[in-house]
Amino acid sequence: MKLYIHIPFCHSKCAYCDFYSTPQTEWMETFVNAVINEWNYRSKNLSEGIDTLYLGGGTPSSLPPDLLSCLLKKLPTGDGLREATIEANPEDITTEWVRFLTSETPFHRVSMGIQSFSDKELSIVGRRHDSVTAIEAIHTLRTGGIKNISCDLIYGLPSQDIESWKYSLDKLLSLKPEHISAYLLSYETGTRLNAMLQSGKIEETDEDTVKAMYDYLCLATKKNGYSHYEISNFALPGYQAIHNSSYWDGSPYIGLGPGAHSWDGHSRSFNPPSLKDYIAKNGYSTSVTEHETEDNRFNDLLITRLRTLRGIDPQEIKKRFDPEFYNCFMETAAKLIANGEFDTNPDGTYFIPENRWLTSNSIILNLIRV
Repeated sequence: MKLYIHIPFCHSKCAYCDFYSTPQTEWMETFVNAVINEWNYRSKNLSEGIDTLYLGGGTPSSLPPDLLSCLLKKLPTGDGLREATIEANPEDITTEWVRFLTSETPFHRVSMGIQSFSDKELSIVGRRHDSVTAIEAIHTLRTGGIKNISCDLIYGLPSQDIESWKYSLDKLLSLKPEHISAYLLSYETGTRLNAMLQSGKIEETDEDTVKAMYDYLCLATKKNGYSHYEISNFALPGYQAIHNSSYWDGSPYIGLGPGAHSWDGHSRSFNPPSLKDYIAKNGYSTSVTEHETEDNRFNDLLITRLRTLRGIDPQEIKKRFDPEFYNCFMETAAKLIANGEFDTNPDGTYFIPENRWLTSNSIILNLIRV
């Protein structure tokens, strides 16, 4: 079982971000107590142990060490953990913080949002760090003993061109993080960046440039020894993200905190994205179950599995769903293979080829049940 904890605090909100967060840091201690209560309540019915721990956000590195220690004392952090990850922003990474991480916590993996090594691009999207701080943060993690570093980049940023993208990616590759997540910028409703786009203050990157950025991403990471194992994720051998892979392979996970989602293998649930309500209920009875039809469950399977190089096993469809689902999938899959939009692995699984991942949504739509 995987455990995710959403730490909803941020010093400021990036222009592109639509994850739930708040600057109300005065509620941190009360929040930690509520998470502990939620864990105590929800862990009573667990039939298996926790093997990965992931602190996301928000900005988990903004949580003071004493409060993080208080939280961790109440969570399963023993020898059974295969992976323990904490997200961080470059401006929060100090020698003292890394020393605390390695000596007093189970976290051996740090996922850091860099996004770009261009100060102009960082400024436009409201990041609080600059490129020098990001480079120093990686060095601080390394010298402090963190041997599993994951770094995020974004392509398609406002004012970014192919040359500045190559510069950012090449700079990151030269620093040799074990894992890289590279995301195509999306303009989400309700974000400042989307408002800037709608008002004409910025322009969306054209498709040809995005395609050139993606092609260079695939080429450069492969040349440097990274496996492109999921649409947005690249890893050196032995460093694929264990926790995040659970979202794509259907493994159960528990999400604690406001805005967190859970999956027990049968149904999905979520905590409403409100710190005020979460604290008012002290972490109890906050989860809302999402009722899914068989079509919904089939679509979830498609969307998660087809994000990966591993792909989807039609025999799993045959076992889990009515025959009609399998027959329709195989019929459409044959057409997609003929169009070069699908391929098969030696084990019989179907997957979307790497050169088609950029348009994977339109390919998956052919298989979605409505």
